[in-house]
Amino acid sequence: MEASMADQALTRYKCDSNTAVRFKLVQCENDVFDKGKEFHPTFSHQYFGDNETIFGYSDLEVQLYYHAGSLLTYIGMKHDGQINSKGLEPDPVMNIIADRYPAGFLTNLDEFIAKLPGEGKFRPMGELLHSYKQNNAEYEMYKGEITCSSITSGSQRIDEAAREGSNLLSGGAGMAQWREHSLPTTVAQVLFSDLASHADVTTPRLRGYHEKLQTFLLWFIDASSYIAQMLQTVDKLYIKDPQVLDITVEDPSYDFLRLRDYVDALACINLSAFSQENLLNGFSGEMVKEAQEKLKINKIQCRRVYEILRLRVTDLSNAEDYKSYRLEVKKRLNVPFQKEKADMEKLKLILKPEELSATVNMQTPQERMQHLEQLYQELESHYRKTIERIAAS
Repeated sequence: MEASMADQALTRYKCDSNTAVRFKLVQCENDVFDKGKEFHPTFSHQYFGDNETIFGYSDLEVQLYYHAGSLLTYIGMKHDGQINSKGLEPDPVMNIIADRYPAGFLTNLDEFIAKLPGEGKFRPMGELLHSYKQNNAEYEMYKGEITCSSITSGSQRIDEAAREGSNLLSGGAGMAQWREHSLPTTVAQVLFSDLASHADVTTPRLRGYHEKLQTFLLWFIDASSYIAQMLQTVDKLYIKDPQVLDITVEDPSYDFLRLRDYVDALACINLSAFSQENLLNGFSGEMVKEAQEKLKINKIQCRRVYEILRLRVTDLSNAEDYKSYRLEVKKRLNVPFQKEKADMEKLKLILKPEELSATVNMQTPQERMQHLEQLYQELESHYRKTIERIAAS
């Protein structure tokens, strides 16, 4: 009984770190105290262990506030009391977080609030690459050199914000709120800062570009018009770079893939190799060549763009034309199945039937056809949405 009561007493000082941590992106003092701007991480085990539990505080709030322009950071915490028992110490929450953040964050809320008006005057460093107006606001995208101290500091802030934001990439309300309260201009500033950091080493630069770009685009994917502008600007930056042979994305997320398909298909519409006549004649080496030379689009992505634009010009009311399109796409989708079938034939030569059955999960021809049809339907649905977005552009 005594042990049970002790456990109950200790429970008061345990909390779910995903609930305790509260993000805000703010621009003014009112935002700081607006509960409606709070959102939580989806997971926080990188900071608080696999159990995602903080011990030692009652009704704990861990506050991580960022200025939505410069990412000036405030880290704080408040609670209704901490454990005061011999042999039991509360978790050092502030130290755990501070050890992972770059120097320069604030721990005094009044000081953070006092700095907000000045942070509103934030402007990215570097060369202006692109600007446009939308919804009575002006957006600018810059390319800067990492040697600039202010950009280095900002980049460190973005890197840590990216790690925090990646906690939200599994989706949910938190991710949507992060997007809602963020400003694309902030992302563009540090994105381009890091892009320029390895001007003499092409491959690492591109690798960094894709990892960082995917992270940020996922945050803002609902603000599609802003993000399309950003991706188009980055692409243009590399298209004119003679050191870059093509632009590729390693293991792209679905959201990034959806965005990239739109941007690349929109760009290819104006290429002669992608004329309606050429599209209806089938995929060709000329398409690959022109897309690579003029837009740095690689062959695999070029094929996806071809399928999108081919569907766009196909008369779906014509049964033969539509069937021809479906068969061509399914032929490509079936390539992995054909390779799997060839591998299976080789295994049959070296394994006994019972060994083969235990080693390989074999699909029946009917199951394979059903899977292929499902893949096609999902792909066509995605292509149709891309085409609708192109039409609305």
